[in-house]
Amino acid sequence: MELSEALGLIRPVPDFPIPGVLFQDIAPLLANPKAYQVITSEFGNSRSPFNLVAGVESRGFILASAIALDSEVGFIPIRKAGKLPGSVIKREYGLEYGSDALEMHSDAFIGVKDPTVLLVDDVLATGGTLIAALELIHDLNGNIGEIVVLLEIADLGGRERISAAFPGIELRALVTI
Repeated sequence: MELSEALGLIRPVPDFPIPGVLFQDIAPLLANPKAYQVITSEFGNSRSPFNLVAGVESRGFILASAIALDSEVGFIPIRKAGKLPGSVIKREYGLEYGSDALEMHSDAFIGVKDPTVLLVDDVLATGGTLIAALELIHDLNGNIGEIVVLLEIADLGGRERISAAFPGIELRALVTI
């Protein structure tokens, strides 16, 4: 299966989760094992070396854990507030339709020499979620190898916000809408 064919399985859902938002449903892509493998392989072919893969809850988990397994590196979950046990660090952020917070285990990089992270999420919109994730990784003295997303909604300016907050970090989107 070609990359374009796999990406064609993403289904737009209007007015979800609230009116005016066009949700990008990756469930049809994930349900097709060949499409899923094409996408995770493409993400794993990072332009920068990495020794950890971090995924942003929740759809980023699905992609990042498969990439980590294929790449034989560790997986770091970045979760919504209150979902991780033990000691965590937290960052609040804004969404295109509200606000939220992300957390990461405070010991996520223990035992990893020079932690360099491939950061994975499904959609880049305003950039708030990914900036919060980048701040969490930075707070723990981790390095970012690259950010990869399935879809970028260009009109919402997320790429520009990330570039302003974290200059020089490579960001790759498989589809820009």
